[in-house]
Amino acid sequence: MFNRRLFLKSSALIGCSAAAHPLLSSIAFATAPSENRLVVIILRGAMDGLDVFQPYGDPELHKLRKTISLGPDQGAYDLDGFFALHPTLSPLMPLWNAGELGFVPAVSTPYRNKRSHFDGQDMLEAGTGTDMDLASQSDGWLNRLLHNMPGAQSETAYSVGTEQMRILAGTAPARSWSPKIDLQLSPQAQMLLLHAYHDDPLFREGSEEALEIANQGLDKIREERGPTRDARALASFAASRLNGETRIATFSLTGWDSHARQSTILKPSLLGLADAILTLREGLGRNWSKTTILAMTEFGRTVRENGSGGTDHGTGGAMLVAGGAVRGKRAMGNWPGLGEKNLYAGRDLTPVADIRAYAAWALRDLFGTSRNVLETAVFPGLDMGANPRILA
Repeated sequence: MFNRRLFLKSSALIGCSAAAHPLLSSIAFATAPSENRLVVIILRGAMDGLDVFQPYGDPELHKLRKTISLGPDQGAYDLDGFFALHPTLSPLMPLWNAGELGFVPAVSTPYRNKRSHFDGQDMLEAGTGTDMDLASQSDGWLNRLLHNMPGAQSETAYSVGTEQMRILAGTAPARSWSPKIDLQLSPQAQMLLLHAYHDDPLFREGSEEALEIANQGLDKIREERGPTRDARALASFAASRLNGETRIATFSLTGWDSHARQSTILKPSLLGLADAILTLREGLGRNWSKTTILAMTEFGRTVRENGSGGTDHGTGGAMLVAGGAVRGKRAMGNWPGLGEKNLYAGRDLTPVADIRAYAAWALRDLFGTSRNVLETAVFPGLDMGANPRILA
């Protein structure tokens, strides 16, 4: 049966893209000088970077946490003698050893102090600073990138999943797909649908888009059941598009808010993240070598474990970087330390870099976008600083 949400979602995107028709008629992205791929994964719920990449070499960590994030003594995988990878992410160790996995340990957006998931995610996806009112912003930094990418066309970008993705919202054309679509219409029924909406431009184009997306063989994506099924389905679809003309895909994974029983709460989310990355690697095949994955979250969590075996909303977090195109097997950037005088507001990991700067340098090195465009249009007001050289 026809899924109304897909229809409305597609209709809305068509409506937004109507103002950007000049982009639709520009040259195909396949003729652009880059064949690189970018996948942005939004980890909703404020992932605890101190638990995912455990700084067990910092002597303060054991004073702040008693049951979680304790490094190799608790089964985590030593990475470099200072940081250790959460044991649930062990399937990613081959990527680390191959130089295809790295991380940035103490980053954040400019968001500070209010500790709201909604505002934090809005700022992360909008890519703006604190000088702009979030409520008045309606577009995301990946959409603004499309406006400044020569050769961008309607399928240059793709957002997948059930969450609304502000990161790709805006007037540049982008498409959306949900793994839970259920569109089963006979050819005759499809013709009837298009006929019924023929005289309504908005719904006619929305219908055409919904049918086109549903007819792209998406129903063939069938993942075996299990806690990571959705993550694998999202990654499978993203890989299938990235093997075509699509160059940017983004989706989100939820379940990172861990105020209690963190070791239990985070396990399915970590498994999902690992499976998504490995599914992308498998699905992309030889295109994996041209792919960069950025997994980012809205903010970090408190450095102190709370009385419920969890952590509360904090400031500095971590970004995961993966892909065949990255220069991994390293912690990128600096470590602020966990001593009392080093903490932000006496309770959080202090961010030592703006997460937008790492994303900006990835965009420059992947797609050749100029630093001026990145600092003024894609991430307004950002100072990119020195190149962290994410790519190999």
